[in-house]
Amino acid sequence: MMQQDVNIVDQITRSIADMADLGHGFTQNLILSVVLIFALWLVRTIIMRIVYRQTEDPGLHYKWRKYLTRTLFFIAILILGRAWFEGFQSVATFLGLVSAALVIALKDSVADLAGWLFLLWRKPFELGDRIEIAGVQGDVIDQRIFKFTLMEIGNWVDADQSTGRVIHIPNHKVFTENIGNYTADFQFIWNEIPVRISLESNWKKAKKLMQEIADRHSANISEQAKQQLRSAARSYLITYRILTPTVYTYVKDFGIVLTIRYLTNPRTRRGTEQQIWEDVLNEFSSQEDISFAYPTIRYYDRSREGHTGWGMPEGGTIQDGGDGPDSSSPGRGESGRRSPGDVPPHLKSPGRSS
Repeated sequence: MMQQDVNIVDQITRSIADMADLGHGFTQNLILSVVLIFALWLVRTIIMRIVYRQTEDPGLHYKWRKYLTRTLFFIAILILGRAWFEGFQSVATFLGLVSAALVIALKDSVADLAGWLFLLWRKPFELGDRIEIAGVQGDVIDQRIFKFTLMEIGNWVDADQSTGRVIHIPNHKVFTENIGNYTADFQFIWNEIPVRISLESNWKKAKKLMQEIADRHSANISEQAKQQLRSAARSYLITYRILTPTVYTYVKDFGIVLTIRYLTNPRTRRGTEQQIWEDVLNEFSSQEDISFAYPTIRYYDRSREGHTGWGMPEGGTIQDGGDGPDSSSPGRGESGRRSPGDVPPHLKSPGRSS
């Protein structure tokens, strides 16, 4: 019975080959390919229906669909490759087809593997480094074949402190995203603290006090930075000439801005900034000729600030029927001015008593 079925299939194959003017082997492989693809599609459909019935979790649906498709695709490549291999009579052709299929099916995974090799070879960052990539900042806590892991900093938390979230990033991102490393070779960053004082303040005195505070907090760091700079200069063209803290001066809006620029360790930036601010507050609190500037709004009322009311010139008089100054008129002072709370006659509503 089975032999008869084989003969029938063989006859059908030969008939199709004769009609299409194709070789028998090519037609047989073509039919096998179509049948295999349909069979694998049917298997995938049945398995996914079972998964949908067993669980309603969209995440599990996605994972089953993704990995099942890749697995069946790989099986199809192996079977069809072996079938077509006899027709092509070339090992190189078969391996080329399999490689191309794998690259297409596992494109991201292959890119992640290449990224992992790049990380091992070039080492743009290592475990423990603080980096920024793809808009995410954090400390590298793990590196694997397909991904690396960061302990996130920043985001909704100020001053580069940890948020507590663990972020997994695919390795292929190292090829497509800029990488910022806070701690590679030169393990210090520049930080700035702007302090705004009023225009009436003794800014030279304030600047001197701030320079002393900055020097006091950066003495040890500046010396360490010099040593690291010599080491980093062997690998990078770093041309820092001044590593000591500096206070810059400029005027902006409603005050004088004195900005402390100093070197600090990336992981202690918030602590050093707090210490400097506390010293600045303590120093300025004892100085009567230094005050902080802040946005203010002034409301100006002419009639209440000593100017003549209702547009009259200073020292002017109000005529009353041509009889000269009338100092006895209601609501007027000796100079003929209206009192601050008076309302001109033409602005009074009908029936309002004076």
